[in-house]
Formats: sequence, structure tokens, C-alpha cells
Amino acid sequence: MSTFQGLEVAKRALNAQQTALYTTSHNISNANTEGYTRQRVNFEQVSSLAPTRFPGGTKSSVGSGVQPGSIQRIRDQFLDVQYRKENSKHSYFDTKATALRQLEGIMNEPTEEGLAFSLEQFFNSLQDLGVNPDDAGTRAVVSQRGQAVADSFQYIASSLEDVRGDLKNQIDVTTTEMNSIIDQINNVNREIGGIEPHGQVPNDLYDERDRLIDRLSNIADISVSYQKSSGQPSPVAEGIATVTLNNVGQEVTLVDGATHSVNHLSISYTDENNVEQFTFTDANGTTIEIAPSDFNTNGNLRGLMEMSGFIDADGEIVGQFNAMRDSLDEMITAYANAFNEVHTAGVDLEGEEGIPFFIFDTDDPTGSIVVNPAIVNNPNLIAASQNGDSGDGSNANDLADVLNNQNVGLGNRTSVKSYYQSVIGNMGVAAQEANRMKDNSAVLRQQVEENRASTSAVSLDEEMTNLIKFQHAYNAAARSMTSVDEMLDQIINRMGLVGR
Repeated sequence: MSTFQGLEVAKRALNAQQTALYTTSHNISNANTEGYTRQRVNFEQVSSLAPTRFPGGTKSSVGSGVQPGSIQRIRDQFLDVQYRKENSKHSYFDTKATALRQLEGIMNEPTEEGLAFSLEQFFNSLQDLGVNPDDAGTRAVVSQRGQAVADSFQYIASSLEDVRGDLKNQIDVTTTEMNSIIDQINNVNREIGGIEPHGQVPNDLYDERDRLIDRLSNIADISVSYQKSSGQPSPVAEGIATVTLNNVGQEVTLVDGATHSVNHLSISYTDENNVEQFTFTDANGTTIEIAPSDFNTNGNLRGLMEMSGFIDADGEIVGQFNAMRDSLDEMITAYANAFNEVHTAGVDLEGEEGIPFFIFDTDDPTGSIVVNPAIVNNPNLIAASQNGDSGDGSNANDLADVLNNQNVGLGNRTSVKSYYQSVIGNMGVAAQEANRMKDNSAVLRQQVEENRASTSAVSLDEEMTNLIKFQHAYNAAARSMTSVDEMLDQIINRMGLVGR
């Protein structure tokens, strides 16, 4: 055993505790840094085995102290997987809830600015016309109330298209963001792949990669696997990440850690801005095509697609906003046709047969419905009479009854009024369900996030305790070195001087 081994042991202890103090300070400094994972020093006992000529080839002596091993992140990959799953679910339902809230704002029911109120006002004006069929003012009100109904339908149609356009833009922005994140993950992978083979542990790059993967899980449901780097990586090195897309009908690798290749997403649309196809393309031009009906991965991209509209497996146009537009088209077509049928069967104030009251394009009834310009210019053309008498308002009453007529082609015993009520009711139920699922998924995500934070986040109380612990250990190591120094001083300067 060397005379100076005590100094070496104390020096190693000082170095190890100093490294731990610096790591603790690093944790405290990043206590509020988003995505930072706390780190710890893995202390390692210095081997006391030494080669010898005795049987066995080695011998054990007094311990040789401690050395700072790797500096490791405190991270639980199982909690990461849970968090990203819940994050994808919450993002999906949150996107749906936000879009449905916009849809509810457009329909604006039940208020005096909604379509139901316009229909009710039109209904009341027709009943007034039945009482005073020859009154010019009453006829003008009917014409104006009818145009108000048409304006309400047109406003809803244009608003639905405006929001669908916004949703399409959000899909495009999300696609661009997704491709950018994929590239960034791949670049971080390359940096990690260049460092790990030399035995280094790039904790800061691991944090950056995890932040990017968390962001990607907001867009789509993904899985992450890791493979060790070549060379001589540290036992605590996390390796290179491979990211794959879940629930899309076939295997899609977004980031391939082995080859450092990526697949970028592009989305094609029909002329009506409905999602037609998802295409993933690698650097060699190889493509993977996914039909919208197979794109069942949670995340805000799927939520945007389902709200805006897409082509399903049967080639039909579906989606929440498209469904609302189709329902309104069906409703206004049935109402306008039934209303025109009654109106043309009546007689106007000039003794002529009634003309169609509403005019619309069958390809776009909600967006094109108007009151016949001839009636707008001459309200006397409103056919309020059945027998041609100016005082007869029986046909006006029949026109009013169209709103509550249960045989207008909207289903068994379904009137225009009840049909519209069911449309609004279904929208409300869908919005309520989306909000409920958003809240539930938010609670689950929060629980997982708190569990992850309890493992990986910096606790200032714990770090302050560690500071004191490592400081005392450092002081003790320094005192140990002082003791060894005094022993050596006794040997070198005083030994053999007795009796002189």
C-alpha cells in the first residue's frame, strides 16, 4: 500500500463530490426550463483489486475511494409512452370541441339572431297576411321576412365555408409543422449518433429530442423505439430513436433511427377542399398512400380532418361541417319546394296564379336561396288567396302551415321545424360529447404529466437537501486530506528526531 494512497483517495472524493455539487447546481438552474429532466451523478467505487503473482492473479487491498461515473437523466420511458398517448387523445378531442364551438356560434341557437327565429317571424307574418290579405304593409312584411329567412340560410352557408377554409389552412399548417418536427428529431438523432459511440452521454440532446417527440404526439399518435449506437456507448446512453405512426392501416416510419431517413407528409384535397389522401414520401421518392378513412390516429390532425371534411371508404363526402351543410340543403329544399307548391296553387292580389316564392340552385340550395325578385319588387304577387278574392287569406294560412307540415319529405312525421330542431339537437349533443371527452382526457393527461414530473422534474427542496449532503461530503473529504497531510508531515518532518 502506498504511503500517499490516502491523499489519492481524498482527492477522488473531493472530485466526485464536486461533480455532484455542480450537477445539483445545474438542476437548480434549470428548475423552470421547459422539458428539462433532472440529472444525477452515478458514483462508482474505485476497484481495490491489483494484479499479483499469487494464485488467482489478483489481490484485494484497502479500498481506493470513489469516482464520478456517468451523469444520467432521471426518466421513466413508460410514463413518456403514457403521456404521449393521452396527449394525442386530448389534442384530438380538444380540436373537435373547438371546431364544434365555432359551429354552434354560426348556428347561434337559440337566439333572436338564429335561423329558427327568422322562420318563426316568417310564420307569424304569413298568419298576419291570412287575416289582412289585401293590406300592402302586411304583404311587404311577408316579402321582407321571407328574404330574412333566405339571408339567414345564405349567411350560414358562407360562414360554414369560411370556417372550412380556416380548417383546411390549419391542416396545411399542421402538416408543415409535423414535417419540421420530423426533420428536427432526425437531426438530433444524427448528433446523438455522433456522440454516443465515444462513451459520452448527451443529456441535453435527449431532452431536446423528448420535447420534439412530445410536440409530435400532439399532432398524431406515435410510437418510439430506441436502438443502441455503434462503438462503445455508455451503459446509460439512450440510443437512437425511431418514430412510427400508429393506427393508419399500414406501417409508416416517420423517423428511421437506423438509416437516418424520414417520411414527409403531404395531403391532397378535392375541389371542394375535402381531404382526399395522405401521402408519405421519403428522400428517394418512395410513397406510402393512406386513405382518410384509414387515418385513425389520434391527434389534432385527425380532428381537423373530421371537422373540415374528407372522402370516406365509399367515396362519400363526410365530416361535421359537411353534414351540417347537407342537412340544411335537405331542409331548405324540402321547405322551399313545399312552400312553392302551395304558393303556385293560390291566387295573387292581381288575380293571377301564384309564381314560385323561393328560387334556388339545386346544386347549392342553402347558399343560393332567395325570394323571387318579382315578388320582392311587387308584394301583390304573393298568392294569399285560394278563390281570387282580395279578402281571402286562406292560402296564406296554408303557407304558414308548411313550417309544421309533417309530410314535406324530411322523414316520417317530420316537419321542417322539428327537423331543424333535431339538427341543432344533434349538434349540441356532439359538442357536449366532445367537451366531455376533452375534459376527461385533460384529467388523464394531467395525472400522467404529474407522475412524470414527480420522477423527472426538478424539486428545489430535494436539490437543496442534496446540496447540503454533497457539501458535507466534500468538507469531510477535505478534512480527510488534511488528516493524511498531518500524518505525512509527522512522518517526514518529525520521525527520527526523538532524543536529539
